[in-house]
Amino acid sequence: MADTDRLAQTNRVLESFIQERDWEQFHTIKNIIASIGIEAAELAETVQWSNPSVDDAKNDPNLMQNLSHELADVMLYCLRLSSILGLDPIELMNKKIILNAEKYPADLVRGSSAKYTEYV
Repeated sequence: MADTDRLAQTNRVLESFIQERDWEQFHTIKNIIASIGIEAAELAETVQWSNPSVDDAKNDPNLMQNLSHELADVMLYCLRLSSILGLDPIELMNKKIILNAEKYPADLVRGSSAKYTEYV
């Protein structure tokens, strides 16, 4: 329950931040989806010409800060879209994990990165 409470608190802080700036008027579904894509591209840009391992990233404070900031931007926009649509992000993710488990049975796909359509 604590994780849900932390997410709900973050959502309240985000909603307050947006209301204090009168930004609701700009937060259409299209604009938020576009912002998610833009921020995801900025996240990808942090490693555009490199391929750091997890250890490389963790040992590079500048890279970790850049990754953290861009990842936060993506997540905040996703949280905002969930809020606008009245969707529970935890419920959405849990349902998607169940769907993915059905598409990718562990015994069938272990060690493979192939798309689920290749297993049918």
